[in-house]
Amino acid sequence: MLITLAHVSSDTDHVEVKNYPLCIIFFVGKNYRDKLPFTFSLRNMIFFLADMSQGQGQDPTGQDQDQVTGMVCLESDLQDGQMKEVEVDEQKILLVRTQGLYSAVGSKCSHYGAPLIKGALVGDRVRCPFHGACFNIKTGDIEEYPGLDCLPSYKVKVEDGKVYVSVNKKSLKLYKRVKDMSCRVSGVRHTILLIGGGPASLLCAETLRQNRYEGRIVMVTRDTLPPIDKPKLSKSVSLLLRPTDFFQQHDIELWMQKELLFYPRLPLFLPPCRARPLSCPGSELEGVRILQSYEDAKEIHQSCVGKKAVVVGASFIGMEVASYLADKAASVAMVGNGSYPFERSLGPEIGKMTMQMLEESKVKFYMNDGVVEIIGENGKVKEVVLKSGAVVETDVVIAGIGVIPNSDFLKESQVEVDSRKAVIVDKFMRTNIPNVFGAGDVTSFPLTIRKDQRVNIGHWQLASAHGRVAALNMLQKQIKIDSVPFFWTVLLGKSPYSKMDYIICSPHQSTHNTP
Repeated sequence: MLITLAHVSSDTDHVEVKNYPLCIIFFVGKNYRDKLPFTFSLRNMIFFLADMSQGQGQDPTGQDQDQVTGMVCLESDLQDGQMKEVEVDEQKILLVRTQGLYSAVGSKCSHYGAPLIKGALVGDRVRCPFHGACFNIKTGDIEEYPGLDCLPSYKVKVEDGKVYVSVNKKSLKLYKRVKDMSCRVSGVRHTILLIGGGPASLLCAETLRQNRYEGRIVMVTRDTLPPIDKPKLSKSVSLLLRPTDFFQQHDIELWMQKELLFYPRLPLFLPPCRARPLSCPGSELEGVRILQSYEDAKEIHQSCVGKKAVVVGASFIGMEVASYLADKAASVAMVGNGSYPFERSLGPEIGKMTMQMLEESKVKFYMNDGVVEIIGENGKVKEVVLKSGAVVETDVVIAGIGVIPNSDFLKESQVEVDSRKAVIVDKFMRTNIPNVFGAGDVTSFPLTIRKDQRVNIGHWQLASAHGRVAALNMLQKQIKIDSVPFFWTVLLGKSPYSKMDYIICSPHQSTHNTP
């Protein structure tokens, strides 16, 4: 089937149209607001709806004979199901014993470098204690997210009751590795188009290449940067998930700051989820902001340093923004509609603890309250009026009150959505339309640990898993989504809370965990 695809130059007025056999996958999410300048017509397509949700280079272990070997313990030191952190030539290594056999992998999580010795070992997987990423202890491969990269794995030998680990000298300083990937092969006239620069899009692209997809991959995004670590927007400044040359190396075309146009009779593009704005009088004033992009983060930082700030919404985004501003703004006030922050998602005990943390850093809380009006002067924010009657003087108002699935256009299509307008997918990330896939925070999907109850979770970890599973099913692998949601937050440089609703004890059993 021939599809008309327009190539877009840096000059947005110039469009070069060519014909290709084309599979199209759309990734969308919280930060895709513009459009992309190309037009196509089609009869058959793969339509992938997804969340807009630093590689260290390939680990040379096993490819170079220049190795260093060290005796790390006695064979009897570990029992099945136990781990130990050992050293070879001052390199820390995680040594594991399962089913009578020893294996060795890198000691740090490839996501943020957490020590895996403090994690949980279940079967052939070790789970990171910080954010729940899982790694195969025999291969080092990442099997659950967040994160992109695998762990290096090392050769283990047991001889005369002693355990030896061999490490390639070139890999001594590496704590993560990029999984082998294919590249585009000349003559393969097949294209996959990824709309969006979030985790679902990136994981889909990488999974396709890891599974030897040799066609063309085009990733397009409205963003000004390559895919970034968006959870860091409210916490940190180190954002890039992959350097630009990574995409060139693996033949993943990256189109940034583009605009998308379609024939009117083909309502196929799904806009992203968008941050829910304030709707009270005065919400249009200068100084009222939301956080969903890198540019938003920069503007919030610049406008709040040395100024008075009011944060509306006492859940993850709002609390993390207030935490970030605590030592930068002249004052920070938090407005929430519950008795405590995180009350609905994490419960009152955790909410009370986190509230006390921020209060000690001079954040003032207005709980069981809400904004009824924002008063301005000369077009700029001056005061916030609350339901309680309190009036809070401020220079900036930041709203962190949730997101809205941006799927209104689908009401004229046959793609099914739920009452919240989230796109309904099955365990293979398929919609009700053949060859139409969905992933990320715009979807409603069956959650295994809730007996396949449908959920809509706007979360980085799940968007990553969705992208991987969708890619595998596009390649006819028949893989179900079976991820366990794992939530965390960072406040004032600390992680006071992380939680997975269930801990998987075996491939067929689960135990409820309520920390």
